[in-house]
Amino acid sequence: MGIRGLMSFVEDHSNEFFTDLKLRDTKIVIDGYALFHRLSFNSNLELRYGGDYDSFADIVQKFFESLFACNICPYVVLDGGCDISDKKLTTLKDRAREKIQMAHSLSVGGSGYVCPLLIREVFIQVLIKLQVCFVQCFSEADRDIMTLANHWNCPVLSSDSDFCIFDLKTGFCPLNSFQWRNINTIKGTQNYIPAKCFSLDAFCHHFSNMNKALLPLFAVLCGNDHINLPIIETFLSKACLPLGATSSKGRRHHRILGLLNWLSHFANPTEALDNVLKYLPKKDRENVKELLCCSMEEYQQSQVKLQDFFQCGTYVCPDALNLGLPEWVLVALAKGQLSPFISDALVLRRTILHTQVENMQQPNAHRISQPIRQIIYGLLLNASPHLDKTSRNALPPQPLAFSEVERINKNIKTSIIDAVELAKDHSDLSKLTELSLRRRQMLLLETLKVKQTILEPIPASLKLPVAVSCYWLQHTETKTKLHHLQSLLLAMLVGPLTAIINSPGKEELQEDGAKMLYAEFQRVKVQTRLGTRLDLDTAHIFCQWQSCLQMGMYLNQLLSTPLPEPDLTRLYSGSLVHGLCQQLLASTSVESLLSMCPEAKQLYEHLFNATRSYAPTEIFLPKGKSNSKKKRQKKQNTSCSKNRGRTTAHTKCWYKGNNRFGLLMVENLEEHSEASNLE
Repeated sequence: MGIRGLMSFVEDHSNEFFTDLKLRDTKIVIDGYALFHRLSFNSNLELRYGGDYDSFADIVQKFFESLFACNICPYVVLDGGCDISDKKLTTLKDRAREKIQMAHSLSVGGSGYVCPLLIREVFIQVLIKLQVCFVQCFSEADRDIMTLANHWNCPVLSSDSDFCIFDLKTGFCPLNSFQWRNINTIKGTQNYIPAKCFSLDAFCHHFSNMNKALLPLFAVLCGNDHINLPIIETFLSKACLPLGATSSKGRRHHRILGLLNWLSHFANPTEALDNVLKYLPKKDRENVKELLCCSMEEYQQSQVKLQDFFQCGTYVCPDALNLGLPEWVLVALAKGQLSPFISDALVLRRTILHTQVENMQQPNAHRISQPIRQIIYGLLLNASPHLDKTSRNALPPQPLAFSEVERINKNIKTSIIDAVELAKDHSDLSKLTELSLRRRQMLLLETLKVKQTILEPIPASLKLPVAVSCYWLQHTETKTKLHHLQSLLLAMLVGPLTAIINSPGKEELQEDGAKMLYAEFQRVKVQTRLGTRLDLDTAHIFCQWQSCLQMGMYLNQLLSTPLPEPDLTRLYSGSLVHGLCQQLLASTSVESLLSMCPEAKQLYEHLFNATRSYAPTEIFLPKGKSNSKKKRQKKQNTSCSKNRGRTTAHTKCWYKGNNRFGLLMVENLEEHSEASNLE
């Protein structure tokens, strides 16, 4: 939710509407969505390379450490899936288009703000690590945040302008004036964070002591995320002051000022609403009244008691209960163990695939992970008999279909995707957790087309990323090259390197090996950020990998984690991966890079050996021969396709015919790879 222009309007009147706070010794309810966006966009993080998740995790940790230092007890509340009424769909689609434009700007060296794909998952992992209390609401969280803050008499921390409308007992602290990096002390002992608190009383007093109860009507007339009726313009043009400003900000502020002054003449919402309707054609009045009243209810007290969740672990949401969803699903959603992607698919049979900084001229990066999503949809098909009756705008047009809002070029399109019909023992969502670990693991690995034996030498924390990488390599449309694979696997060493450095009793390794390699990785990251323009094709390939990892994680979560969830904070760093790509293309070899740390070299070999058998054969050819062979084999591929049909067994058809060298390469691939896997 949010009222366009209101936040900048009240900040322009900061001296009148805000009071200074020295925040300490208190609970605080934090809008989690607003916080991770703020920390992502205002911390000088690199956004072009798909996410420096380690740097982001460090900033999140520092933020909460500042709160702890001032004895501030945070409770983070995250948004869940879309509202069952789907009333915000138009706004969500508009935002999706805006993100595509910003992602395109970033991809060609311009400015923009697009959250990396896995930022939410990283944020939750840091909250768990720091033992920060958090909850994921079933749908939008604003009302639940307001209700909890009023129950505890504590402030709200957010950047959402709707909190200027809610009647909060202790007030609302905007994130942009919350100086968590600037801890001060009182009398040298008591720490506090300087902040500003919005005063609803001062706001209403400024407008002739306006009744607070009129503010929800102001919000819906001004235009929030839930309502944007063209017919309201008829009222605004007749009742409010004419537009006198030239800038968009000026026009918005002019409208806000006019509306507030007009509303301040009425005693209560009923009287004001009747006057609004007088300006509208009689045939429209009843429908508009119903819509406005419904939207105004969004600013009333929530029925959800989040204090029960934080104190007893119980989350009761009437809207969720009415759907008849399995109990384990509701619990997992509240604990953040299932993504809002899952609840959207469950309730609306529709998902929104978020755009990354990718090559806009290519099909969107999420296409490669569609088969994983089809299995997820198959698992969700028979969730509850109440869903189709309850969800007013629920898709699909056919029983086994889901819809996906995805990027097509620089716009969005809704595509219909069939779910995969699964065996009977997988088709009842309520009993999915009753399946044995072996059966759940088998379904996960079959979806990723990976044999379990391949993963046996891999550390538990890296089994899922390696399995996902094997899936990614099997899709030849990714156009993956050897240096792409090598860079990803090298970046996966950061977590184990950190563990070695921080483990006691390994001083020699710390000094001579792991510490030096870790420092080299950090140098590569810094160099990349200062480097040249983004390689779009490389970026697109890694966006495809991230999409595979995201959907692989969602499937793994839905199956109650048959493979351990990886630590995303030390798994992928975009600046590092792109920088390693550049170095490997230039002169550096994996062998020389890892020579300083034998333990890292051994782990890399395990990772490489697990993935190489799933990679297209040609990525292992020497660089000089690879290009010439592709030209020579183009004609043979065409002949092979015409005479025998194209085979799907990796690239063996690529080598068929009279090409003796090609046949030898297929037969001796393992021997060749063994010799070159570190080059």
